[in-house]
Amino acid sequence: MQELQNHSDKATSCVLIFCKAPVPGQVKTRLTPHLTAKQAAELHIQLSLRTLSIAHQSKIKDIQLWCSPTIEHPFFKQCEQTYPLSLHTQQGDDLGRRMHHAISRALKNYKHVVLVGCDCPSLTSSDLENAVSALMQNHDVVLAPAEDGGYVLIGLNKPQPELFENIPWGTPEVLQLTRSKIHEKKLKCLELSEQWDVDIPEDLQRLECQDLLMSI
Repeated sequence: MQELQNHSDKATSCVLIFCKAPVPGQVKTRLTPHLTAKQAAELHIQLSLRTLSIAHQSKIKDIQLWCSPTIEHPFFKQCEQTYPLSLHTQQGDDLGRRMHHAISRALKNYKHVVLVGCDCPSLTSSDLENAVSALMQNHDVVLAPAEDGGYVLIGLNKPQPELFENIPWGTPEVLQLTRSKIHEKKLKCLELSEQWDVDIPEDLQRLECQDLLMSI
């Protein structure tokens, strides 16, 4: 595998993690009433901490936690104290604008940027490293498709605002529409292995063997 950092004193790549504040009743709402609002928020915390852990364990040097609605929630402050990362506030009136803003900001300081959500228990450190390696090998875009028709990871070498415009976020059409835009722009894209995230009660059964439900 190509070295992920070309210079020891400055990172060339960065992982951006999108995360909502774990406020009961505002996160993982589709898991209720199977879980209480408090349990759903605790699960959100567990999944977020797992994502931070795999990012930290990867060979990618820099991690940015992009927070919603602000960076002021105690959970985000705890993350900042536990992991070597920086906190940033998501900006934009829909998910696409928020992702484009974060990626554009990060690409001012890094050559390669990978953005992930915080609720994908199948994602690994190797997935993050493979995404950066593909970007270093002149792929314009890297995607990790999700079983539900979306994607859990996107990597870019330069801003591509069209990929985030007029997308019905949270629907099964997200991935196919994104693929169409990539094809229209003639971008070189690598797709990683398909992933799954935790959105509905059926997804909880897959977590039983991963000990993520032990404390809720």
